[in-house]
Amino acid sequence: MSAQILSAEAAKAANINLTEGHKGSQALHDTVVAYRANRRQGNAHTKNRSEVSGSGKKLWNQKGTGNARMGSKRSPIWSGGGVVFGPRNTTIYAKSINKGAKKLALRAALTARILDGAVLTTGEFIVSDGKTKSFVSAVEKLTNAKNVLLIGNKFDELTFRAARNVQNVQLMAASDVNAENLLRYQSIVVAGDALQTLAQRTA
Repeated sequence: MSAQILSAEAAKAANINLTEGHKGSQALHDTVVAYRANRRQGNAHTKNRSEVSGSGKKLWNQKGTGNARMGSKRSPIWSGGGVVFGPRNTTIYAKSINKGAKKLALRAALTARILDGAVLTTGEFIVSDGKTKSFVSAVEKLTNAKNVLLIGNKFDELTFRAARNVQNVQLMAASDVNAENLLRYQSIVVAGDALQTLAQRTA
């Protein structure tokens, strides 16, 4: 099994709609930022003075001690006291992005990777024995990149089983690939007729 570099001419022949110049760069930036922001949980939470543990007893007399007046050890100015204006598990980082921007971002990312020579094409990718060693050997015949995104329309169960312990190779369906995935990996291998699916998604 071998792979060939997908050139811009070959991509156009496969009906992949490429962008020209810097068109789509802003959409690409906005889309990747939205993907990453939507993964943020926003669950950081600090306790205020009513929530921290500690007695509410007045620490010493109001007058006569020479110390500043102090009412509670839970005051924010004390170590171990409450936090003023801290995060309260209410922050929502989610960003919305419309379908047109997502498609344009996908086209821009795919165009950039094709022009970089990072996109390869090969035939159907199958590891029939389901062994990790066979999977690694098959990937190394395609590319020597440090991390690889392997795109196909569908992978069988044995191939997924062989790939699950390989940290630097990610199997993904062509219908699920997004712009961030295309930018993350050093090498992208498109297997079988997945190129047609990508062409439909960039149309």
